Amino acid sequence: MKKNLRFNLIVISFFIIFLILLQRLFMPKYVSEIHEGNLIEEYYAEEKNHDVIFVGDCEVFSNISPITLWEDYGITSYIRGSAQQLIWQSYYLLEETLKYEKPKVVVFNVLAMKYNEPQNEAYNRMTLDGMKFSITKLKDIQASKTKEESFLSYLFPILRYHTRWSDLTMDDFRYLFHRKKVSSNGYLMRVDVKPVTFIPPGKKLSNYQFGVNSYDYLNRMTDLCKKNGIQLVLIKSPSVYPYWYEEWDRQMKDYATKNDLLYINFLNFIDEMGIDFTTDTCDGGLHLNLSGAEKFTKYFGSILSNTYQIEDKRKDPKLSAAWKEKADFYYATKKAQQEELKKYGYLKSLGAQAVTRESE
Repeated sequence: MKKNLRFNLIVISFFIIFLILLQRLFMPKYVSEIHEGNLIEEYYAEEKNHDVIFVGDCEVFSNISPITLWEDYGITSYIRGSAQQLIWQSYYLLEETLKYEKPKVVVFNVLAMKYNEPQNEAYNRMTLDGMKFSITKLKDIQASKTKEESFLSYLFPILRYHTRWSDLTMDDFRYLFHRKKVSSNGYLMRVDVKPVTFIPPGKKLSNYQFGVNSYDYLNRMTDLCKKNGIQLVLIKSPSVYPYWYEEWDRQMKDYATKNDLLYINFLNFIDEMGIDFTTDTCDGGLHLNLSGAEKFTKYFGSILSNTYQIEDKRKDPKLSAAWKEKADFYYATKKAQQEELKKYGYLKSLGAQAVTRESE
């Protein structure tokens, strides 16, 4: 009887291990294309000692450079951003982050306020699949999934990805256990240039009021930060498209005043930052490229440093050594992209990434 029980346990164990390996194999690796899908997971390998945590959509992970914050101000930071990150996803990512560390400042990009309901499975996956299993992740799944999606498919992604067997590539095997790093503390670099040639005017909306659900999660984020003694900063990143309406801006100003928060619409400071949309964007104004991100970060970094008296840590030998390694990766990525751009005329290594961002 004991032998049979032991044998059955061994068989069950091997079966579970096999399913786990199969799931890891079938899940997208986001290495050769659509790098945004790797951003959330990369955070867990980092040292958790950041002064500033950014949460939000592509307007943070494309537009803010943590390396620039470090080199110019000695501020340590990380971007917990993902493509079309919805406000409840930002809230739950922040809730999860506070289990690892307590930053002095949290920055949230308010463009996501325009979405009051779940939107799209593809973008949900790029946020949720990378999260570690926790009660917080379960709450995030429940808040994020569309009516057509299955809760179980997020708990057991093999239920969603099992049909990828015919689309497997060498990347799926090469990065089965370890994925290649794609970001610099959550910043996804682009050195290519696609100038703004036309800014579509804002379409007239039937209702400019942000939704109840969006405000509910903004209230939760505000309360969570206050409870933990963290300064919450609301920003509208300096991307000229999607259109940011004056009615939306007014709501954020009123909210910030009511809740004693700092809100900055950086679209009002483009000239002061020195941003030139003929050279500082990679996709016609949706996102900044490297030169634009560094200009924006230098300007914003001065505000963060002066307003919240964040200590300059560049004289800390341990931190300086760690951030030297991060900077080496940052500049190596820059050099590789510049060489690739010169060789091909476009960033071949990003694959379908640019298309994905355009659809946002």
